[in-house]
Amino acid sequence: MDPAAHPDDTATRAGAMRPETRGLLLGLVGVAVFSLTLPMTRLAVVDLDPVWIGLTRALLAALPAAAWLAWVGAPRPSREMLPRLAIVAGGVIVGFPTLTSVAMRHVDASHGAVVLGVLPLATALAGAWLAGERPSRSYWAFAVLGAGLVCAFALRAGGGRPQPADGLLVLAVIAAAIGYAEGARVSQTLGGPQTICWTLVYAAPFLAPVVAWLSWVHGVEARPSAWLGFAYVTLFSQLLGFFAWYKALAIGGIARVSQVQLLQTFMTLGFAAVVAGERPTLATWAFAAAVVAVVAAQRASAIAFVPRGASAVAAATPPAVSSAPAQARPAPPTDPDR
Repeated sequence: MDPAAHPDDTATRAGAMRPETRGLLLGLVGVAVFSLTLPMTRLAVVDLDPVWIGLTRALLAALPAAAWLAWVGAPRPSREMLPRLAIVAGGVIVGFPTLTSVAMRHVDASHGAVVLGVLPLATALAGAWLAGERPSRSYWAFAVLGAGLVCAFALRAGGGRPQPADGLLVLAVIAAAIGYAEGARVSQTLGGPQTICWTLVYAAPFLAPVVAWLSWVHGVEARPSAWLGFAYVTLFSQLLGFFAWYKALAIGGIARVSQVQLLQTFMTLGFAAVVAGERPTLATWAFAAAVVAVVAAQRASAIAFVPRGASAVAAATPPAVSSAPAQARPAPPTDPDR
């Protein structure tokens, strides 16, 4: 022990939680929040129009988002940032919520959890594309394997035929992957909470007339259970979950904290049983475990992305000797939400 160190200082250092630990705990909170999105959406779509749910949750979430921005005195994004926020909005404000809401009218949350299990792979691919890079051959091998598992699961569940809802879920994966990847890039400038809040605020004027029309056409009468599900996806899935998740990535590191996301598929299956009364079959659990294993293997392999102009040999180069640009680019956060 350093004789110059004060005993109280030593005790404080010993008792303080490490940033990595805090990041993992916050990441677990964020994943738990997003894990309930599909089961709660399933409750809401029983009585409420799914498109109305997908758009209205964002419109109402814009109110506390605006209040928070005013409270912290967040500066407005520059004009150059607005097109990038529009991409985020298209992915996580309009695309993913609306597509998954419609899908939940036709398949259960357990089914959706397995299909959405490939979202981390898709987000990494979207991040590479937006950064002007391309995946290595090894990455494509994992991506094809994960997609093949999801297709096999969807065909099995549909009696040998793909269901329209599976197409919606695949489109939801694409929308979310692009929205999350671009949101991760924007958050490097604005910060995570500011990114989701400004996206909600700027999207609100465009959503308001559509929501008003849908409310008039479909009405808003629903049972308490449907309103509970809608309230959850509005406040937690669309807003607060992002606060915990982005904070976790900031203090715990993207590479470490994003591993917690591997639990999301299993947590969604569990919540689907508790909240929505579903009974996932053994085959569903098995396909979920296989998809998560593929994602875990891809992350453990530390596959690098290389500039698009690089040769095929460079694309297959192991990460330890990959090019400097590929190492310098931070991995995008792959959270969802779902």
